[in-house]
Amino acid sequence: MPEQRARTYHRGRLVNAFSEEITAMLEGELSDPRISPCHVTEVVLAPGGKSCRVFVAVMGGEQEERETLTGLMAARGYVRSEIRQRMNVRQVPEITFAIDRSEKINSRIEELLSRVDKRRRLVEPPPKELAGEARKEVSERTEAAL
Repeated sequence: MPEQRARTYHRGRLVNAFSEEITAMLEGELSDPRISPCHVTEVVLAPGGKSCRVFVAVMGGEQEERETLTGLMAARGYVRSEIRQRMNVRQVPEITFAIDRSEKINSRIEELLSRVDKRRRLVEPPPKELAGEARKEVSERTEAAL
């Protein structure tokens, strides 16, 4: 049986509220020195609403990611109690934190694609249908890239 529209809407609102509250806590309320600057990228609520996974993007390297994850897992009881007080809800799902590396992976893919594109431009001669001015511009760009 498909999930009801109202229930889906309510779950979406809960996810947005969790995301906003946790982001506010990450910005200034959690004073653990292990937590590096980070932001919430996604909150996934389990179908029953008993647990949720919070994906966090950390500014820094792998060491900072590990330390931040350790600090966040230590502070999840505090985060849960604050959410309960601020949102006035009876049940707050069990929170687990995970590192979101999608931004780093996407930037690496973009970098590799730009390298491939740059090499392709250097290897391929300009198309013959280009006019004289455009052909000169393309050759000047190729020389400048070298």
